[in-house]
Amino acid sequence: MTATTRTRLSPDERREQLLELGLRLFAGSSIDEISIDRLSEEAGISRGLLYHYFGSKQGFREAVVQRAADDLVAQTAPPEGDDPIAKLLASLTAYVDYVIANHQGYRSLVLAAAGGNEAVRAIYERARTRMIDRTFETPGVEALLVDTPRTRLVVRGWVAFVEDTVLTWCDDANGVTRDELVQIVTDALPALVGTAD
Repeated sequence: MTATTRTRLSPDERREQLLELGLRLFAGSSIDEISIDRLSEEAGISRGLLYHYFGSKQGFREAVVQRAADDLVAQTAPPEGDDPIAKLLASLTAYVDYVIANHQGYRSLVLAAAGGNEAVRAIYERARTRMIDRTFETPGVEALLVDTPRTRLVVRGWVAFVEDTVLTWCDDANGVTRDELVQIVTDALPALVGTAD
């Protein structure tokens, strides 16, 4: 019989551990399928301790969704450089790779945001708004986009197009390569922005 050794973690380290485990579970399932029992078992803690850190099962799920949204925004940040199209391409490549790696969780986030979960919708909208704002605030982008209400409306519609296109491709690539997918969604923005002029 082997004894399991528990590592004593600081409260911040324990909270971080639980969020990382939650993210791993979320990547392959829906928000509602994140199992508190499985998480407690993997972390070697009681359910009560999980509730101590997050207040409730819903509080934990919302914290995991917030972390996933923060990770998405961070991982898709445009690189340094002067070419706005190259920045857009790099950012969208990172986005496609993020969705591929977290397909089920990301689909769950998009569906939950479209459904009745107000807290998840708010998290999703904040992340989406940050990415849209970042599109306009990226140095060099003014060559591609002029920040007007019409252009912002077009960019918001383009973001929805990108989400749906990438999720549809994840379900059935239908002969379209990852690089072709990235090029399709990248090329769509300048084409759509041209309609707002």
